[in-house]
Amino acid sequence: MFFGQKKVVAIDIGTSSVKLAEMDATRKGWILRKFGVVTLNPGWVKEGEILEPQSVSATIKTLIQSVKTKRKNVATGIFGNGVIVKRISMAPIEENLIAEAIKWEAEQYIPFDVNEAAIDHHVIRHPDRGAGENLDIILIGAKQEFVFRFIETLESADLKCSILDVSGFALANCFEANYGKVQGLTALLNIGAGVTNLVIIENGDVIFSRDSMVGGQTYTNELHKSMGVSVPEAESLKISASMGQEVPPEVNTVLASTTEQVVDEIRNAFEFFIATGGGGRVSKIYVSGGSIFIPKLVEEISAAVGVPFEVFNPFQQITYDEKSLTPDYIQQIQSISPVALGLAMRGMKE
Repeated sequence: MFFGQKKVVAIDIGTSSVKLAEMDATRKGWILRKFGVVTLNPGWVKEGEILEPQSVSATIKTLIQSVKTKRKNVATGIFGNGVIVKRISMAPIEENLIAEAIKWEAEQYIPFDVNEAAIDHHVIRHPDRGAGENLDIILIGAKQEFVFRFIETLESADLKCSILDVSGFALANCFEANYGKVQGLTALLNIGAGVTNLVIIENGDVIFSRDSMVGGQTYTNELHKSMGVSVPEAESLKISASMGQEVPPEVNTVLASTTEQVVDEIRNAFEFFIATGGGGRVSKIYVSGGSIFIPKLVEEISAAVGVPFEVFNPFQQITYDEKSLTPDYIQQIQSISPVALGLAMRGMKE
């Protein structure tokens, strides 16, 4: 997004893990060559900010070695509190003047110092829009401190940050590769460990992207506090419940009450979209992320916002190298891979 180069390896740095994806474009479409995932310690990445760059960097090095990728140019995605994505309307001006005008516009929309932000934009194209009408623009602002921390972390792992994207946009990129440009309004909901990405797409264009600071760790923390167990024990209980295994009744009680909190946050994000001029009705939610298996969570979200859901299949059109990846492994990574896959495709478009 902010700078670009060809032939990349995707490094998706999340709250609880790092995912790596290496892809190639072929005549038959996209093919995943390599994929790897490694766990991060709690607290190393929080709300999209890398708090322990050296530790995360060392973990990335380990992942690189295990996957055996030789690519050094990286596409990565930023998310969380350090990023703002806002749809704005501007008076029509020449294309080459938009970037400069955006800097002045950004000040009223970005909740942090615009002088300490990296700014980018995307013009939403309307084929039926006449000359002289206002421009619809997606404004992206990221705290430079967040950006530099990502670059520093990758450089410490002997890599080069060639493409810096927004995780929500990478999610949309993966969706389009698999489902095409769907007409009308479609929602993508990626429920991770510490952050949930909500992206709204209209006729192939991202028109809304918002991160909520809830996810799988919300459940782990509530189990830890309510039941007086250690964080690893709480995580284990959550996973057991998500897999349908027998757990103490109190676990299900805590999970259910936490689901109410999480659903409220996500409903608020949908309502914010509507209140800020979203218009229209979302026809379907495609869900992904490692936390979608928490009992009844996705069903409760769907009921709360009144929109049916479908599990996002990132391998509907994307194929994989059967010499290095097995069907069982692809099944395991299906829910956690869309952002990494979306990032991995970025370099090939430059």
